[in-house]
Parts: sequence; structure tokens; C-alpha cells
Amino acid sequence: MSERHDPTTAGQGDTQPGPVVPAADGIVEARLGVAVIERALLTLPLSPGVYRMLDAKGEALYVGKARALKKRVHAYTQVGRLPERLRRMVSETASMEIVTTHTEAEALLLEANLIKRLKPRFNILLRDDKTYPWLMMTDGHAFPQITKHRGKPSKGASYWGPFASAWAVNQTVTAMQRVFLLRSCSDSVFNTRTRPCLLHQIKRCSAPCVDRIDKPGYDRLVAQARAFLSGKAGSVQAALAAEMEQASAALEFERAAALRDRIRGLTHVQGTGIINPASIEDADIIAIHQAAGQACVQVFFIRGGRNNGNRAFFPANTKGEEAGEILSAFVAQFYDDKPPPPLLLLNVAVAEPALIEEALGLKADRKVELLVPQRGEKRAVVEHAATNAREALERRLAEGAGQAKLLDGVASLFGLPAPPERIETYDNSHIMGTNAYGVMVVAGPEGFTRQAYRKYAIRGPIAPGDDFAMMREVLERRFGRALREQAANPAKPGDAKTDWPDLLLIDGGLGQFTAVRQVLDDLGVSDVKLVAIAKGPDRDAGREWFHTGDAPPFQLPPRDPVLYYLQRLRDEAHRFAITTHRAGRSKAIVRSELDEIPGIGPLRKRALLNHFGSARGVKQAGLVDLENAPGISRETARAIYGHFHAGWRESQS
Repeated sequence: MSERHDPTTAGQGDTQPGPVVPAADGIVEARLGVAVIERALLTLPLSPGVYRMLDAKGEALYVGKARALKKRVHAYTQVGRLPERLRRMVSETASMEIVTTHTEAEALLLEANLIKRLKPRFNILLRDDKTYPWLMMTDGHAFPQITKHRGKPSKGASYWGPFASAWAVNQTVTAMQRVFLLRSCSDSVFNTRTRPCLLHQIKRCSAPCVDRIDKPGYDRLVAQARAFLSGKAGSVQAALAAEMEQASAALEFERAAALRDRIRGLTHVQGTGIINPASIEDADIIAIHQAAGQACVQVFFIRGGRNNGNRAFFPANTKGEEAGEILSAFVAQFYDDKPPPPLLLLNVAVAEPALIEEALGLKADRKVELLVPQRGEKRAVVEHAATNAREALERRLAEGAGQAKLLDGVASLFGLPAPPERIETYDNSHIMGTNAYGVMVVAGPEGFTRQAYRKYAIRGPIAPGDDFAMMREVLERRFGRALREQAANPAKPGDAKTDWPDLLLIDGGLGQFTAVRQVLDDLGVSDVKLVAIAKGPDRDAGREWFHTGDAPPFQLPPRDPVLYYLQRLRDEAHRFAITTHRAGRSKAIVRSELDEIPGIGPLRKRALLNHFGSARGVKQAGLVDLENAPGISRETARAIYGHFHAGWRESQS
């Protein structure tokens, strides 16, 4: 059940102004936001659910869950008891959306999903937009393949993981090849081999592709690998040792030596200690460390008693929050798109542990336990994760200090009143005007802000190769839209413009600078510092010229750290422009005339290409041939034929 509470649609008689909090108390003026919340309270139930605070543009400010919606939301009317972050959220609230659920655990799962999808500005946010690799073994082939996999799992395969990185899963694949001699090649390579590949020569594959091992023998290897990945490494090693002794007793010394090498490899993989804890089979070790208003969460993945790698996360909006609250939000969001293991080992108790266990249990369809160990090996691995979290946060803070120093240098160099919070860098990429794209790269105190990157497909009409016109179009679209949104939703007095740059960096010389300056002047944008960075006549890095408009062009000393920083911004924009152009060009290449025919979607297009071999084959096919193609009806065949034969189409009309 979902409902929306919007003051613009409410009757005049039910408007009750909320309390006005004196500005002298340091509390943000929240009268309108409180009025919205009080109006929503009139119809809120006492059942579990999820609530969303929305701003005037309908974008999510905050997502929360509650056991009793009415009681929880009522707390937001007591602005004097709220932290500063939530006071600002209430002051910007223009409407609310409510979704009721059957249980509080379902509400927690829904809350985590909405937070990851909507990224509300006032929630604790997990910055994790990457997919995790898995170890995959195919099931439908006579000789299963073992390889890494990303993305959604497909039918006909078994999966183990997740792994923290591609490096971690690649290391495991290599170990599995060395110990179990399973193939990692694709089916197409497997089917075309006529002699063993290099992996067989270095004893990492049993070469089933050329019958160096029969199917029963390969099946035994697969069974051993599955047992090892399921945490039964001890029984596998015992079986290999017995097999080695039998081979030695039968004087099959070469086979015995091969088994010995496999046992050594298995022993190496099973190395124990803090990194590979022997007493833990399937668990995630999660530890948090806080310093200087920031937090780092370190996660170690333990599967089958093996360490599948670790990764550091830096959740946003954690200043002033307790470690348990941060870890609670992190855990809920982290397992939104991946299955939780049966055990989570934490260094800090989370808020509402029983509720999180219930929610994760619903997701995993089995019991999930949260534990803060106090002694033994489990305590040791948690302390190890906490040390990694502390060191990762210290490195980040040190890098941030260096970044702040660079931004101070940028402000001094270009006469900015303060270090820039947002630097936007622009570049274009095309081939003789085709597949032209402009891009925007964003950087700030925390480095590159990749979620703020933007791509602009050039619409034109523009003369081929007219870089000035391309840049004009990009800037008109970027700032024109921002100004229109600002006009539609004027900011409160004293509020800063959202996503407004302090410095605009253009890859180009005086011509590009003049073109962009004209665009900004036409739009009335006068509060953004514009700088163009151009390579010298010999295009050597380190001899760039800077154009600012209020001073003659100048160069920086070759080893100036600020010069290196500006070069990095320019090079990142260039890289992003090139990759965007290549992706667009590849997409254009796979398009064909079939995409222009009404009623021809991806499935029918694939059926036509598979049947006729190419788009040209479809174009040259007769009407009867088209009607006989699989998956193509008579009406569709006539539409396709008419598309390529205008004269026939006119004769039929």
C-alpha cells in the first residue's frame, strides 16, 4: 500500500502551520516542513512501513522505516530534538510518500533498497556501485569450465563467492587450475582445439579438449573441486594422499609426483592464520573505524574457510552518527543486492540486531547471525579487519589533506575566494564530426566524483569537426537546464546553488575560451571562474598555457604540483570523452536498417539475422522467404518487404 501526502493538493482548511523555532537557538526554520509532516500524520497508520521525505522537485531527501509509522514520523515534528542534518531535511520537505509493509523486517529491506536506488541526500549512504565477481562452474557441459563471472547468475551453472575483487577471484581460479586441473577456456575454444594448450604444458589443465583425460576421470576432478569449494578441503586432501600412496605402491611414480604437486598446491591454498581463519567457514567480517567526522567500513569475505579478499567502504553522511547506527545502515544496504552469509562478525554492536537478523534471514531464506566476538580466533579476525579499517581511513584522510592543499593552490592561482568545492572539466571527442560526444568530469575535495560525470551526445546541426560549436552546445545544455530548474524551484535566501561549479576547466586554447565565455555571458552566468588549458605548439605535457580572460596567458613551472593536478583533471576528461565516443561508435555499428522498421524489436531482429545471415540478406529476401522465416508473421513480413521496396508498398496502398 502506498500513498502520497502533498501540500499542493490538500484542502485549505487542513493547513496547520508548524512551530516556528527561534533562529537564535541555531535551529533551522522548519515551519513549512513540519506542516507537511503534521498533515501526513492525520492519515498515517500505526503499522510497519517506509516513509520518504520529498523536496519541491519530488526528489527523495530521506528514506526511513518504522515499526509504527505514525509514532516514528511524529518525531520529526519535534525539530528541537533533531540533529542539525535532520533539521535541514525537515525544512526542505515539501511532501511525503508512505508504503506500508506486513512486518518491520520487510520495511527494513524495502528501506535499504530505496536508499541504494534513490540515494537521498540526508541518509547514511553506502557508496558501492560495483558488481562483485563470483567463481562459476558450468553444469550443462560434459567437461565443466571454471571461470570468473560478473552480473546476474544464469541457469546451468554453480556459483561461489562473492569475491572482493577481480584479482581475488583470478587467484582462486589459478589455484583451482593448479590443484584440480579444470579447464578455464570457453566452449568455443574447447570445441576447436586439436592439441593441448599452454595450460596443459604447465600442469594447470587436464586437457579434456583433446582426450588427455576421459569423462569419468574429469568428473572425479569436478567432484573434488566442488567438495573443496564447499569447505571439505580436509577430505579432499586425504583422498589425494591415499591416491598418491596407491600410485607409489604400484610404481606409478610419474602419477604419484603429479598427485604430490596437487597436494602441495592444496596445502598452500589452505594456509591458515588471521588471513585464512581455520574456525570460520562462511562469514563476512565487518569492522568500522571513525575519525575526523568520517567512517571507514572494512569487509572481509570468508567462504569455505578461505579469504576471498577484502574491500574498504566510506559511507557518506556519517558525521555525528554513532558507529552502531552507521554499521546498521551499512549492513542493510550492503546485502540489498547480494546474499548474506550465515554469520556476520562485527567489531561494534549494530542498532536493532534482532531486526537485521530477521531481515537478512528473509533475504537468505535461512538463519543469519550477527556476532560481536569477545575472544578466540573470531575476535582476532575482527581486530585485524578493524586495523585495516583504521589504516584505510588514515590513508584517505592523508590523501584528503593533500587534496585540500592542491585546491588551496588552485584557488590562489586563479584568484578564487575559497578552495573550489566543485571543479567541472569539459572535453569533446569525435571522428570527422561523426559520433560526436561532449563530456563533463567533476572533481572536488574528495577527488573525482564519478557519479556526477555526464555525457552529451551532440545533436547539432554542427559542421563536421567544429569543436567550438560542440562545446557551445554542451555548455548551453548543462547551464541552461540548471538555470531552468533554479527558476522553477528558487532557492531560499542564503542557500547555495546545488551542483554549481566554482571552477570551469576547458580543454582548449583561446578559441575555446572565447566560445565558452560567450555562452556563459548569453546565459547570464557570471559567478563561475572559467579557465582554458591548452598544450603548447609541441603539445608536450608540462608546457601548457592557461587562459583566464582577466590576465595574459601564462605557464606554470614544469614540476608544480598544481600543474600536475590540473593535468590530471584534463586527462581524466579526455579519457572519459574517448571511452564515451568509442562506446557510442560501437553502438552505432551494431545498428542496422532493421532497427528502423516499426514492429521489429530485438528478438525479431535476432531471428532475421540468424536466418538470413545479415541485414543485407534480409533486404534482398523475397516476400515468400520472409514469410517462411521463423518467428515472422505474414503481416510482419509484408512490413519488412515494404520497407525495402517502396514501389511495392505504394502499389499495395
